[in-house]
Amino acid sequence: MDTLLTNQAGLDAFRTFLKSEYSEENVEFWLACEDFKKTDSEEKIVSKAKKIYSEFIEADAPKEINIDFSTRDLISKNIAEPTLKCFDEAQKLIYSLMAKDSFPRFLKSEIYRKLVNSKQVGNHKKWLPFL
Repeated sequence: MDTLLTNQAGLDAFRTFLKSEYSEENVEFWLACEDFKKTDSEEKIVSKAKKIYSEFIEADAPKEINIDFSTRDLISKNIAEPTLKCFDEAQKLIYSLMAKDSFPRFLKSEIYRKLVNSKQVGNHKKWLPFL
C-alpha cells in the first residue's frame, strides 16, 4: 500500500474508492500527517497541528477519523504544544485500518479494474508499481 500512496494515479483511484465507501477522511488524514511531518518552522507546526486537530481529531470534527479514546485523548492533551510526532500514533492506526480493511476491498473493486485497464496498451500492461 505504501507504493499506492506515492503513485498519483493509484492514489487518485484509491481516494475515489474511499469516497464511494464514505471513508475518504482516512487517506486525507494520512496525507495531512505526511505533509505535517515536513513542516520546518515552529509557527507552522502549531498552525498545521491545530488545523489537523480541528479537521480530523476533535469530537464532531468535519472529517473525524475513527481512533481509540486513549490516542485521541493523548493528542488532545498535547495539541497546545505540538511536535512533528504528535499525530504519529493516530497515523499508524489509520494506515493499519486502510491496509487491513479498505485496501483489500479496493483491489477487488471496479475502480481498481478500471485503473489497471487504463494502464494497458494493447495487450501489454504498463507497469504499475503497486500491482
